[in-house]
Amino acid sequence: MPLYPTLEDMEVSNMAATQVAAEQEMAQQAITAAGGGETVDIASGLYPSLDTWMGLNQQALVEFKPLNSTTGALAPVSGSSTGSYAAEIKQGVRQVIGCKDPGSGKIGLSVESISKGIFVSYVQSGGVAAQAGLRFGDQILQINGESIAGWSKKKTIEFLKKADPAQIRFAVRDRPFERTLTCVKDSAGHVGFQFKKAKINAIVKDSSAARNGMLTDTI
Repeated sequence: MPLYPTLEDMEVSNMAATQVAAEQEMAQQAITAAGGGETVDIASGLYPSLDTWMGLNQQALVEFKPLNSTTGALAPVSGSSTGSYAAEIKQGVRQVIGCKDPGSGKIGLSVESISKGIFVSYVQSGGVAAQAGLRFGDQILQINGESIAGWSKKKTIEFLKKADPAQIRFAVRDRPFERTLTCVKDSAGHVGFQFKKAKINAIVKDSSAARNGMLTDTI
């Protein structure tokens, strides 16, 4: 069974598949009836327009396409969103190659040691670490081929300070403690949650946020 980034993607995908199957069946019925001299009216559209269904706009089906993903997830609604690609958590290890900023000599990130692992705790917006592809919550497994399992925050930072400013290679596992939740804006441009002091404190009933399992008191 395919995976979908959002519940809306799953519903629209199922709806499109049913629509196509029904139209093919009706077309076959029309061909059979024509052979017997009968006329059959082929209805166009078994479902209401998407602007009245789940609050989606009419472009949803036009944008039907598979998400370019290692999971093979289908994303007929959210597949055109660059945020889907940026937020996707891949199961595996990837290599990130960065450098130090020529002006400040810094990488633009901070780390924390958690359960004998080193995790990215801060990434400067627009900094070299961000441009290289490091993200908050990523686990760093190696730096320049050196395994850093069991290292402290202090030892990791000292190692980075001494690293070659021209090139720093990281082996990274995408955010092992996190999950990605994708929501779809309704026709009013809302996804259905409110946040205060960097935490979600309210979820709108029957919104995309509610349908896709968003929780309160999360960051």
